[in-house]
Amino acid sequence: MLKNLTFRKAQLADLPQIIEMLADDFLGKSREKFSNSLPDFYLKAFEEINQSAENFLLVVDSKEKSVVATMQMTFTPSLVRQGSKRLTIEAVRVHKDFRNQKIGEAMMNFAIDEAKKRGCKIAQFTTDKERIEAHRFYEKLGFQATHLGFKKQI
Repeated sequence: MLKNLTFRKAQLADLPQIIEMLADDFLGKSREKFSNSLPDFYLKAFEEINQSAENFLLVVDSKEKSVVATMQMTFTPSLVRQGSKRLTIEAVRVHKDFRNQKIGEAMMNFAIDEAKKRGCKIAQFTTDKERIEAHRFYEKLGFQATHLGFKKQI
């Protein structure tokens, strides 16, 4: 299966499939607004992400289906850790019909490789406390829960 995957930068035509995946889980169904006609705020956010050199919205295609997985990568310069760049990973999703096929692992490896090419020294992300399976997955890949994150809705 993994050799049949293509990793690429998302295009506007991919946006409905991306939003559908983001909305298709126990947390996303209340956070996202998926419909056949996407709200303008998704289009605006996509354009902003797509125009930024510091952002990379990844999609993964398989031989059977386009856009079977997605993630957003943001590359940020920083003064900490001796001025090193860092990769922040967000919105990681694999389509429900394609899970447990090592696509998530392949995406994370792609992200780490891209981060190294861009001079990043650390990769970071947050995951909701309720995503217990995701926590196990990331730990299996060598990530450690080293920090306590805080968020505030504004």
